[in-house]
Amino acid sequence: MALMVILAFISAYLIGSIPVGVFIVRIFTGKDVRLMGSGRSGGTNAMRAAGFLAGLLTAAFDVGKGILAGYLAGVLVPGNIWVKVISLILAVIGQIYSIFLLERNESGKMTLRGGAGGSTTLGGAISLWPMSWAIILPLVVLVYILIGYASVTTISIALFSLILFISRAVAGIGPWEFIAYGLLTLLIVLIALKPNLQRLREGTARSVGLRAYLQKKSEESRK
Repeated sequence: MALMVILAFISAYLIGSIPVGVFIVRIFTGKDVRLMGSGRSGGTNAMRAAGFLAGLLTAAFDVGKGILAGYLAGVLVPGNIWVKVISLILAVIGQIYSIFLLERNESGKMTLRGGAGGSTTLGGAISLWPMSWAIILPLVVLVYILIGYASVTTISIALFSLILFISRAVAGIGPWEFIAYGLLTLLIVLIALKPNLQRLREGTARSVGLRAYLQKKSEESRK
């Protein structure tokens, strides 16, 4: 039993660590996504580096990593909610801090790179409750279009997951343990996006969606 639990945890982290965006951008452009834009390997930066389709495919596969990690945990340790929850959290950590993207930074220290964790967080939520996507995804799209910051959009995935699982638990139709998933993934994503939040406070964050469109139109009108 203990061996299966350990195997579930290690497998989940390794699945989350698969740098899908690196592969997709390399296939589409021959370039290294880590040297472009934010340097992250997630869907948003893949879209900046190689276009909408590359970003969409990266996000879809990253969602799939969360679903796969949850499925595998259920196969290895059937019926254990906490093993599944922890496995999904480890998959999100793997997406953000990939063992396959271990490199030395400018200070000479070894660091782990990856995406921002949003898509894999969504995949984990779907693994816990398959209809999660129907509630979370439309709200996230609205945040992306109306608020217009990729970092806020990523954070909103974990936040909406937390709110969803709290609501279901209070209503008596979902396990309370799922709240831990929403809470911890929100904390992990916030830590990962700390530099982005700092840029938001400074007003230097790159906008997306409707905000980016309006800013572009405003700049054009001033020329």
